[in-house]
Amino acid sequence: MMASTVPTFSLADLRTGRHQDELRRCLTGMGVFYLTEYGASAADHQRATDTAMRFFTTATAAEKDQVTTRTPNIRRGYSGLEAESTAQVTNTGTYTDYSMSFSMGIDGNLFPDSTFEAVWTRYFDQLYAISKTTAREVLNAVGAQPDGGLDNLLDCDPVLRLRYFPEVSENRVAEAEPLRMAPHYDLSIITLIHQTPCANGFVSLHALIGEEMVPLPYVPDAIVVMCGAVASLVSGGAVLAPKHHVAAPPAGQRAGSSRTSSVFFLRPSPDFTFSVPEARRCGFDVSVTGETATFADWIGTNYITMHTSAAAR
Repeated sequence: MMASTVPTFSLADLRTGRHQDELRRCLTGMGVFYLTEYGASAADHQRATDTAMRFFTTATAAEKDQVTTRTPNIRRGYSGLEAESTAQVTNTGTYTDYSMSFSMGIDGNLFPDSTFEAVWTRYFDQLYAISKTTAREVLNAVGAQPDGGLDNLLDCDPVLRLRYFPEVSENRVAEAEPLRMAPHYDLSIITLIHQTPCANGFVSLHALIGEEMVPLPYVPDAIVVMCGAVASLVSGGAVLAPKHHVAAPPAGQRAGSSRTSSVFFLRPSPDFTFSVPEARRCGFDVSVTGETATFADWIGTNYITMHTSAAAR
C-alpha cells in the first residue's frame, strides 16, 4: 500500500523480520513512512484528542494559565495559539506556529484535572511502548550500534504533544504566509504522528524527500513515523531525518482546514552524548560549542516561546 510516494509498513510484519530490505531503503532514502498494525486503535487516539480539545475549547483563560509552564525550554501543559515559533528557532523567519498544544512527559507535568491526567497518562504509556518497538526495528534495519547499547538508548525522555491547528485567519492563508509551521527536523530518535484529515481535503503535513516537499495525507488506521536527528547520529548518518513542515491552506480552502496532530517524540535521555562535528556533518544545525554535547545541551537551544498575555496563551 502506498500513500503518495511514501511506503506503508505493518509493525506486526516488521517484528517478524519481513520487508527489511524495503524498510532499509526507505530509511536511507526518505526517513519517513506510514505504519499500520502498531497496537493502538482509532478509539485510543480519539479519547486523548477529545480530552485535549474539550480543554482547548471550554477552559477559561485562568484555567489555561494555571497549566502554562513558565519555563521556556521544556514542553509541559498548555501552549496557546501562536505562542511558539518554529521559524525563529530554525532561523527561517519570524512567523509563529499557527497552532495550540498540550504536552506531557515522564514527570513535571501540568494537568487541568485528574480525568485529563488519567486519559493522557494511559495514552502516553501506550505510545511510549509503540515508539520503542518501532525505533528498535528502525535501528536494527540499518545495523545501528549506539554507544551503551540499544536498550540503554531506548530508556528515553519522551514528549507527547497534541497540536490543534484551527482554521487560519485571513492574514495566515497560503497567499500571505504559506506555512502554519516552519520546516524543521525532529530532535528525536523517531517521532510518531497521528493526524486527523482536514474536512475539505487539504493536506497540511509535508516532508522533504529528495528535492521536493511531498504531501503526507491522512491514511486510515495508520500513523506517520518520522525519523529524527538522533537516529541519524547513532546510525552514522545512514538514517535520514527529513525536514517537514505544516502548510497553510489557500484562501479558498480556509473553511474546513482545521486538523489535529498527536505527536510523540521518542527523545533520548538528557545525558545522551554525541559528537558535535558528526552532527554538523550529518547536516544538523548545532549551535553548542565543543567536540561533544549532551542532548540536554542541544534541546535547550531549540525552544522559543513567544511573549504573550495569559489570555492569549
